[in-house]
Amino acid sequence: MREAGPRVTSEQYDSWCAAKCAGIEIVDGTVLVRPVASKRHNRLARLLANALDAAGGSEWNADTDFDVRLQDVPLNNRRPDVVVYRAETIDESPTRPADVLLLAEVVSPGSETTDRVVKLDQYATAGIPFYWRIEQAVGVVPIVHTYVLDPASRCYRVGEVFTGLVKATAPYPVEIDLSSL
Repeated sequence: MREAGPRVTSEQYDSWCAAKCAGIEIVDGTVLVRPVASKRHNRLARLLANALDAAGGSEWNADTDFDVRLQDVPLNNRRPDVVVYRAETIDESPTRPADVLLLAEVVSPGSETTDRVVKLDQYATAGIPFYWRIEQAVGVVPIVHTYVLDPASRCYRVGEVFTGLVKATAPYPVEIDLSSL
């Protein structure tokens, strides 16, 4: 078995330019290259972010493609497809779990196990209150699986499942029509 190279620390990562950080995540100090997303994937993420942002009012912002620092040692830095975070922290970097309300991942070929199992566990362990997983395939209406954190166990319990039209009441009321995608 080959030994892994040196681990990336939070200090090292924070010194890197934005271009070097784009398209990667850090898990247990190891750099992981993220698969290139399809146009369908990006559109789904953008539609979700736009609807969640509009419904979040002045307290919550929603956006795509930026880092969430799950922990410093070993460094765990994820770049979820959609992040709902406290509006007052817009200029703070990195974004920390205490300022995140919801993370959403759009499952694509190459990210199935990571989005369905690994991130579900990591986000719960970090204390993120809500996780949404969006299953998508060409010619099929997207399915949104929602999860709610049980704070005592730091595990998610299964929430509602939406096909096409999302009419969620948690984390706040939002309606998103994904059936036309």
